[in-house]
Amino acid sequence: MANRSSPGARGGLAPLRHRSFALVWGGALVSNIGNWMETVAAGILVTETTGQAGWTGLIAVAGFLPASIIGPFGGALADRIERRRLLVGTNAGAMLLASLLALVAAHGTPAPGTIALILFANGCVSAVGFPAYQAILPDLVPKEELLGAIALSAAQWNLGRVIGPAVAGAAILLGGFATAFAVNALTFLAVIGALLAIRLPPPPPATGMSMLRRIGEGARFARRDPGVRLAIGTLALFSLLAGPFIALVAAMGINVLHAGTGGTTALVTGQGIGAVAMAFSLSTLAARFGRQRLLAATCALLPATLILYACAPRIWLAVPAIVALGALYMSLLSGLSTIVQVRTPQALRGRVLSLQAAALSTMYPLGAVGQGALADRSGLRATTIGCALLLALILVIARARGLHRGMGAEPFHP
Repeated sequence: MANRSSPGARGGLAPLRHRSFALVWGGALVSNIGNWMETVAAGILVTETTGQAGWTGLIAVAGFLPASIIGPFGGALADRIERRRLLVGTNAGAMLLASLLALVAAHGTPAPGTIALILFANGCVSAVGFPAYQAILPDLVPKEELLGAIALSAAQWNLGRVIGPAVAGAAILLGGFATAFAVNALTFLAVIGALLAIRLPPPPPATGMSMLRRIGEGARFARRDPGVRLAIGTLALFSLLAGPFIALVAAMGINVLHAGTGGTTALVTGQGIGAVAMAFSLSTLAARFGRQRLLAATCALLPATLILYACAPRIWLAVPAIVALGALYMSLLSGLSTIVQVRTPQALRGRVLSLQAAALSTMYPLGAVGQGALADRSGLRATTIGCALLLALILVIARARGLHRGMGAEPFHP
């Protein structure tokens, strides 16, 4: 972890001075704007067509589901073959699937199952490439600026969340859902162009180890290291009980708050604003209060803020609540991801990061689909409040048993 006197601690934008990182960051930003356009457009289309929170949740998480199974294989590939070639190929595949969704939407209102199937296929492609994207960060910036690069990558993803819904709304208004999906397909050209313009170190020499043995090697490290093990476990818990508020935002805006498409866009944008603000502030806050204390405060505040969001009677009260939720969730994900990054050796980074992504991609869909189905029976407000209270109870028990102390362990030093 960078100390307070390091460049990474002094300037949150320092990694953007490096050409390769700036190109990849900019290309990924354009692509993520398109991804959020697709996410919001698909959520609105399915919510308006079915009126069911269960379908809303399923559509929102369809792209995450494959990472729990395919992600570890992507991590093994990221540690074995040229990562740039892998990323170009997966982004090209994702562009073709986005074009297919636009084509289907242009010929009438697609069935929810069709949308879910295409998003699931896109998730399979993304699951292969995502570990490689995470693993190339240390190759794009000096070691002392790695934490700043992680924070900026998180900020870039959430900037897409802020800009994407607004662009999606305009595209739907001007040309319909097919236009929003088509624009997303075009945005993949930005990240592909950026990847073709950079150079990365060659992959490590082949060891002859099978794919499954390579995955097992990464899993054994994650299980033995107390900090990595606790970080991934905490991520899984929050993804199951707290994370589904993201997937169900359309149901909250349309079915609960009765604010329509504009309300849903305001909620998604508000969460993104909170996340981006936290991403740019995280290094300063960690330097002032300490990483462990900041992470502990985030874990304590997030369930309470989730309850405030669920209880908001009007959209104008829900928006500031979700801004705070976005900030806290960003703090949580970045803090846990940093622990995994700095404790894992370079040779294992792709595989261990793929396990972290698999935990998120397993528990988040389970939580979103489960909470969506429960919300159709008991109401979304009651479901969200109940899960927040359960999360708070688990955290109190874990703290009483001293399980939180592993977060303070010293990071791995290669």
